[in-house]
Order: sequence, then structure tokens, then C-alpha cells
Amino acid sequence: MKTPIPFNNSYAQLPPPFYARTNPVPVTAPRLIKLNLDLARHLNLDPEALNSQLGADIFSGNLVAPGSDPIALAYAGHQFGHFVPQLGDGRANLLGEVIATDGLRYDIQLKGSGPTPYSRRGDGRAALGPVLREYLLSEAMHALGVPTTRALAAVLTGDPVSRITALRETVLPGAIITRTAASHLRVGTFQFFAAKGDTPGLHTLADYAIARHYPAAANSPTPYRTFLDSVITRHATLTAQWMLLGFIHGVMNTDNSSISGETLDYGPCAFMEAYDPDTVYSSIDQKGRYGYRNQPPADLWNLARLTEAILPLLVAEAGSDAAAMGSANEALKAYLPQYEAARTDGLRRKLGLALQHPALPQQDDLALAEDLLKRMAANDADFTLTFRRLAEAAANPAADANVRTLFTDPTAYDTWATKWRQRLAEEPIAPEARAAAMRHTNPAFIPRNHLVQEVIDAATRDNNFEPFETLLEVITHPWQDRLNHDHYITPAQPEQAITQTFCGT
Repeated sequence: MKTPIPFNNSYAQLPPPFYARTNPVPVTAPRLIKLNLDLARHLNLDPEALNSQLGADIFSGNLVAPGSDPIALAYAGHQFGHFVPQLGDGRANLLGEVIATDGLRYDIQLKGSGPTPYSRRGDGRAALGPVLREYLLSEAMHALGVPTTRALAAVLTGDPVSRITALRETVLPGAIITRTAASHLRVGTFQFFAAKGDTPGLHTLADYAIARHYPAAANSPTPYRTFLDSVITRHATLTAQWMLLGFIHGVMNTDNSSISGETLDYGPCAFMEAYDPDTVYSSIDQKGRYGYRNQPPADLWNLARLTEAILPLLVAEAGSDAAAMGSANEALKAYLPQYEAARTDGLRRKLGLALQHPALPQQDDLALAEDLLKRMAANDADFTLTFRRLAEAAANPAADANVRTLFTDPTAYDTWATKWRQRLAEEPIAPEARAAAMRHTNPAFIPRNHLVQEVIDAATRDNNFEPFETLLEVITHPWQDRLNHDHYITPAQPEQAITQTFCGT
């Protein structure tokens, strides 16, 4: 039989401090909920073999597939600003790596696969709800063009898990998600070695990260500074994408800050509905550290911690402490201009401004966008719907009526729309062409919080996965207008609103 997963492992060849060798803990009755067939093909897996009880056994941890070398990764991290020198995969198991059809290397990891040496008294398991949430949110983000880990499979374990919800213990169905990533290297991975004063370990880790994610840096006369610059650039772009979609990560700790520049960990994340820069969903983010407006500075703070961690490498490279500090500060100062440029460019595209008018500074376009956002915030306008309906208004001014209904005071939109149309008139672009471009920038469908909860409730209470399948199909085609899909477009009614999300650990 063809090997179902052609493992090609590299991280497990590093020295033992990088991980603990540990197998997944078997479960009672594994049942495959979903296999991502397209992703399996991309990863050069055998989807026919895996879409079976064999797949359920592998993705539950009951069977260690040939070539797998299961490990739990070691890392540290700042959690809400407080440093913990050893965290690690407390409920995850890296089965190994594969080389995909694009020639790149990807991790295959089980999440919820039982306790590991890093579990810190946790049960190492996951409940069905958080597994479905991560599957839906990560696949939606991929469809939206945002770098992200992805969901390869989800299984029920047949074993219940106990969680504290609403101050009482609740017994929930257990599940495991199999996720893929360009890697699971984190800022916290570098902090782990820095906290131990293990400079050789830092060298090994940095060289591995460069070879895997930023190979061009190896040819630089200053490879570690080039590596740092590259990570900063990816993060600036990633966070701008989050902001342009109204996505709130919710737990941007350094152990959830990916070196590859992917969205990592879908615990208490959510998409904002009514635009409010102060929106916070995460139940554990009581001070709003990772609220919507605070995501860029939080990301920069995390990158500063990465810079601190690799400072010994920068010192060796620069020749002195002073030169290394100057290099580090120079690298970090590049973040905000890159972020702001990416966000401004994205806002221009969301407004249908395809060209930079030679007589207008770009800041004028940014001011136009910020004016709209300010009016949206003051009028409870839905973030996703407002921009989506602007695409139709760009093609047909009569469609302004559909946008203005989203504002508690419709005249607030009218005043702004006058300025917007004056700006559009300065570009020689056909209205339909502009609208088409806007429809591929402003999604029609996002995984709204109440829709995700509906899916979780149906699966958890009734063992009904049809709503999950339907929502997954809709949100993985976010740019397509569809008839009779108002349920997936309409913001939550007051009684449906989800104002708090949970990690699900």
C-alpha cells in the first residue's frame, strides 16, 4: 500500500532540548469528522487511504504512521505580558513533516492528542467546539488569502472532556484537530533558549529557521539581521491583513507569534461585526491588551521580544553591543511604516481606488478611508457588509441605498459618499471593473460568531455536522455572491450576538 503520509522530518533531527519525544495518547473510539481532501492532495498525501478508519486512527493518535517521529515542541513565552520560561506543547503532538506539491515543507500536528511532558497538569485534550472553531476559522482565513495554519482533519475521540464554562463544570465530546503549518516555530521558541542562556541553541534554531523560511538570508553578510528584517516584514503585512478584515486574534502571546508569519492558534479569535476599534472578544483578555486596535502595537511588542532573544547573535554579527543595539532598533523601527503602508494600500483597494492620483498625496486617500471608519464606528455599521455593499455602490450609485441602511444615521454615509464619488471620478476605470476588483477585496462571507456557535451547538448537542459542512463551504468561497444566503451574510440579532469568546483549552 502507498504510504498514506510521506514523512520527511527535519526538526526531530535537532538536539533533544528542542522537544520531547512523546507519542499521542490513544483514544477510545476515533471517528473521522472531516478530511480536507484538497489540502491532503497539496501535501502529497493519499486522500483515499486517509478518508477512512485508517485516517481516523492516524489523526486520533491511535496509530503512529510509518515515518512519523512524534514530538512535543519546547518553547517559552510572554502570556499577557508575563514571561513563562517553559511552556511547550501541552496538548499537541508534531507527527512529522512533508514536502508539498509547491516544494515547501509543512508540519503535520495533532492538537488535543493527550498530555505531554509540557502539559502543566492539563489533560492534554480538546473539546469538539474549539476543534470545529479552529477548522472553520483557519480555512476561512486561507480562503481570504491570509497566511495561516490550516486544518487537515478533525476526529471525534469517543472520550468526554470536562471544562469549566459559565463557572460550572461541563462534560463535552472530545475531539482532535490535525493542523498543518509552514512550521510551528514561534517567538517563544527563541525565548526558550535565550532564557536558558543557551547561545549555541539559539544559533542552531536561527540557522534552522533561516534554512526553512528565509533561505535568502543565508547569503547575506548579516544573516541574523536579515532574518529579523524578514520576520518583521511578514508580521507587518499579516497584522495589516487582520485589521483590513476585522479579525481579532484574541491571544497574541509570544508563544502564539509565528516565525513564518502565519496566523497561529485560533482560540478566542473572532471577526468583528459592528465596527468598533475598541472591540475585545477574548474572555481572558480582561484589559483589552489584544483588542482590535491594539493588535499592531502588540505585534511590534512581540517582535521586540524576538529581537531581545537573538541579541547575542546580532552582537556576534555586528561586532559590538552598541552596534548590535543600533541594528536591532533600526530593524524594529521599520515595522510601523511597513504596517501602515500595507494597511493604507489595503484600505485604498477596499474603497476601489486602483490608481494613485499624481496630484493627490496618498495620505488624502487614507484620510478618506479613516473618515468612513469613524462614521461607521459612530453608527454601528457592520464592517464586512459596509465594504461589500460599497462594491455595488461603486458600479451603481442607486446601490447607495443598501449601504446607508447599515448606518443608524444614514446621512453620515451620504456626506462621506459625496467625497468618495468625487475621488472615484478622478480614475479612468469602468464602474463594473472597479466593482469586480472590490468584490475580490471585500468578502461577502466571514465566519460570523453566531454562525460558528450554531455549528458548534448542532454538533455538540445533536451530533449533527451538516451545519458545519454548509458553513465551511460558504466561508471557503468568500468572494462569491449567492442567492438565498442571507442567513450567512446578516449580522447577529441582539439575542444572537456573541460578545465573548473562549480559548477552549
